[in-house]
Amino acid sequence: MNPNEQLQSLIENYLAQAEFPAEPELLYAPIAYSLAGGGKRLRPMLVLLSHAVFNDDVQQALPAAAAVEVFHNFTLLHDDIMDNAAIRRGKPSVFAKWGRNVAILSGDAMLIYAYRLLSGLPAERLPQVLATFNTMALEVCEGQQYDMDFEQKQKVSVVEYMHMIELKTSALLAGSVQIGALLAGASEEDCRKLRRFAVELGLAFQLQDDLLDSYGDERLGKAIGGDILEGKKTYLMVTAMSRADEPTREELRRLLGDTGMEPDRKIAAVKAIYDRLDVPHLTEQQIELRFERALAQLDTLSADAARCAPLREFAAGLMGRKK
Repeated sequence: MNPNEQLQSLIENYLAQAEFPAEPELLYAPIAYSLAGGGKRLRPMLVLLSHAVFNDDVQQALPAAAAVEVFHNFTLLHDDIMDNAAIRRGKPSVFAKWGRNVAILSGDAMLIYAYRLLSGLPAERLPQVLATFNTMALEVCEGQQYDMDFEQKQKVSVVEYMHMIELKTSALLAGSVQIGALLAGASEEDCRKLRRFAVELGLAFQLQDDLLDSYGDERLGKAIGGDILEGKKTYLMVTAMSRADEPTREELRRLLGDTGMEPDRKIAAVKAIYDRLDVPHLTEQQIELRFERALAQLDTLSADAARCAPLREFAAGLMGRKK
């Protein structure tokens, strides 16, 4: 088992040992169900990996890693309500299984539980960790609101979209690495550099997700073209709109608004416009740029390269790379 697999196992075991009261069942059973649902454990892994760059005792960072994962899952419970989503990680969502009111209240309890986990951290580190956690949590909410605003907004610029995903996706990654580094006693400068690393990594990760939705492989477990059918303003869509002439923009709007069109035809027609405007290639360039910027931040940390290697390896694995 390599070091990253060992950290993953530590997280899984720690979360599995969480004990929730038996009653009221409809409050606590959905929490246990959500936390047992798997997922990449990306955010708690970043807490532990950033901590390990500066301190070998990763056990002391486990409560914070769990708090970040609980918070993330809390946001998913509420996201599924807002999106009317029936499936989460291949299983019925809490919203679909128990209903809206249970998902709201269990989500609220998860947020409180996350703060309970943080309250057990060393007193000398707690103010900084709480400040970082609170900023992260508010930024995630801001990003979600911008994303919902975009559903009603006719025109969304590339700059606006990048700002939204920096809040909605990158903020949680950035908060995770900062918290891990703070608990390890890292300098303010190293914490700042790790935050920049995570922001750029989060942007690359989200842009890749956007690209794979339209140009990926159904073996990834996600139907191709879902974002197009939902009319989502992804990086591909906002880039296409920014590069297209007015007749092409009108054609894109017509296609997205045509609810009677056969799904495969709609996906093919939109992708043909993307291809004509060189959107896939431009997206790949932006992914590469953001990923390289992320790795460059690791090169500037005060820790030696060997201590940064597991974090670098994890970032590469997240992006499906071998470097």
